[in-house]
Amino acid sequence: MVREKNVESLSCTDCSIYNCRTRSKAFPGFCLTTKDNEGHPIAEDIEEIKNYLQGDEEDAIVARASAQVEGLFYGKLTRVEEIIEFANRIGAKKIGIATCAGLIEEAKIFADILTAKGLTYYSVICKVGSVDKAEIGILEEHKIKPGGHEAMCNPILQARILNYHKTDLNVVVGLCVGHDSLFIKYSDALVTTLITKDRLTGHNPAAALYTAHSYYKRLLQTKE
Repeated sequence: MVREKNVESLSCTDCSIYNCRTRSKAFPGFCLTTKDNEGHPIAEDIEEIKNYLQGDEEDAIVARASAQVEGLFYGKLTRVEEIIEFANRIGAKKIGIATCAGLIEEAKIFADILTAKGLTYYSVICKVGSVDKAEIGILEEHKIKPGGHEAMCNPILQARILNYHKTDLNVVVGLCVGHDSLFIKYSDALVTTLITKDRLTGHNPAAALYTAHSYYKRLLQTKE
């Protein structure tokens, strides 16, 4: 699929050089690393953020811990292990688990792993509160199974409960699109994701991208 864009709207997915990674080539003219963005001098942003992340604030600790986990364990640890390593490096002792009801068994296994690795946890399922979807204006025909009680997902309550329990790091286990957004918005603790829900691909959403030119070619069909 050919995308025609004017030079001012070009961004990173239009690049094929990626000189920002190693500086072994030349930056393209539209590179966001070198070009001011919407009137904002990017060089000032780069310098400000770099100096900020050299400090002792939480963001700096998180940035360095993330880079250390990436550099030391690249291709060596599973996502589960990376989360544990990251938690240890930022001093997180109590892990919050915000889980989808459909992945509660996976969340239980993750909880057992956290315990085995010396971390404590507190978990909250998405259906907590058991509020029927109709009570927030969802039509019966928009339920998965119309005609009976169908609890809405309640990511705001999930976040509040984990906030009450003062978790140090919260982990998303398969929350729906949008529900994960609300959970992240209302979580006091830093949030990372263990599982991203995709019912069709066995929770491997990248599969749709890898097969966008074959099995999932409908994804590239232009909107009429």
